[in-house]
Amino acid sequence: MRIFKISAAVVLLLFIGVLGYGAYGYFDALTDSEALEARADNLLVEDLGGSSLGEERYRQLLMVQDPAFEQHNGMDMITPGAGLTTITQSLAKRVGFENFTPGIGKIRQTGYALGLERRLSKAQIMALWLDTLEMGRGPEGWVTGFHRMSEAVYGASPGIIMQDEYISLLAVLIAPGRYKLGEDDQALRDRMNRIRRLIAGECMPNGNSDVWLEGCST
Repeated sequence: MRIFKISAAVVLLLFIGVLGYGAYGYFDALTDSEALEARADNLLVEDLGGSSLGEERYRQLLMVQDPAFEQHNGMDMITPGAGLTTITQSLAKRVGFENFTPGIGKIRQTGYALGLERRLSKAQIMALWLDTLEMGRGPEGWVTGFHRMSEAVYGASPGIIMQDEYISLLAVLIAPGRYKLGEDDQALRDRMNRIRRLIAGECMPNGNSDVWLEGCST
């Protein structure tokens, strides 16, 4: 009985610690929100948000990255293909940490994401996410930012490039260091084919964790 009580106390303390660390991230996001809102609004004025992609390409982006982005509060552990990290959590990792450490860092990351959703609009979150994305190596070195990579590789914004070029931008998001935009890369072509099938409605991810779209492999 005494061992049981000790074990229960340890579990309770761990639970309280987890909640506390998550709350720490949440309140940090609230503190940072004013500066982040201003940064996001500047991006939106420059037409560097989700609306710059056009309605259809914005829909395709969400299908690949975070299908329930417009509906969730920063977390999604149910939607097929969403994976363990929403767009908001992905942004939280880049704007809320100097050095993100997987594992326990996920708790604060999630709290920070919930704080972002509390204070920022979906349009602001999307603009910041697009601007901070790691996109891989371009013609002149590593590129950060969805629009910047489109301009660097294809010479135009992602809303007006060819559809295959746009799909290639979506394809590299999952592993920017792995794929080579603008080169003959079989792995990239395979990823693009899965995305084409997904957005055409020909397949579905195999559950929430299927971010590699194994359900769309041919």
